[in-house]
Amino acid sequence: PYMVTTPIYYVNDKPHIGHAYTSVACDVLARFMRLDGREVLYLTGTDEHGQKVQQSAEAAGVEPQDFVDHVSGRFREMGELLQISNDRFVRTTEPQHREAVVALWNRLVERNQIYLGSYEGWYSVRDEAFYNESDLNDDGTAPTGAEVTWVKEPSYFFRLSKWEGALLKLYDTDQNFVQPAGKRSEVVAQVRAGLRDLSISRTSFDWGIRVPNDPAHVIYVWVDALTNYLTGTGWPSTTTDMPGSVTWPADVHLVGKDILRFHAVYWPAILMAACLLYTSDAADEEDSVDLGGRRIIKKKKSTENKSRVHDK
Repeated sequence: PYMVTTPIYYVNDKPHIGHAYTSVACDVLARFMRLDGREVLYLTGTDEHGQKVQQSAEAAGVEPQDFVDHVSGRFREMGELLQISNDRFVRTTEPQHREAVVALWNRLVERNQIYLGSYEGWYSVRDEAFYNESDLNDDGTAPTGAEVTWVKEPSYFFRLSKWEGALLKLYDTDQNFVQPAGKRSEVVAQVRAGLRDLSISRTSFDWGIRVPNDPAHVIYVWVDALTNYLTGTGWPSTTTDMPGSVTWPADVHLVGKDILRFHAVYWPAILMAACLLYTSDAADEEDSVDLGGRRIIKKKKSTENKSRVHDK
């Protein structure tokens, strides 16, 4: 079995050449693996919640759901035009995905990985990301050049700092967890510098999945978005505790360098905390490659031999 995913595409605007490039690159991998006789799950979709989407809908003078229905349709049209062979197209506004996000949240709560506090700091609506003062450029913008605003609001937090040691062990056990080496070094340096617990809910807007038992909060859009990789396997609607697809965990996540931190730090920590993928003793199940400046985080099943994919 073989699972490959694009990053789930954000629908604040219509698709562009970068989305097409990523979809085609994943399509090449999926088609090759099918020709090789392997069962393939090629997953893509659209990330439809968050403050940026709500603001874009307001600017267009339409309701958020109408806005995302239209833009998500444009991404589907792109796939049809390019003859992309994806097996699943996940929308984060669909009921199955909402079920998966709520199930993941509850799983983290049961394991004492979430607590209620208050967030005060810099936030970029464009990036949908929180930043420390030390992260900002000299002109006060985010590392991506996006504007940031000071945010102060009640928030639920994920105990990210607890997983610092497990993440470093993960990176150390597999030196190729992130490639090229320069990007791996950046990730390792960020974690070694110390991780703060991650704010994972917002109260200043309402376009998102509500926190179970506390509807004043919506779940942080990146927790919502990353969960699509679980949704695509059919989880949690399975008869087992783990994701139901035989392809899980994914062999390849193809992502852009600007979202590497979310995939290489936040996502593995969340999965370890939820007991859905890694343990501190299973770090060698990860592999990664680089493709034309895009990052592929590649999870190897423990029953398979290690392999390496290099630049084109």
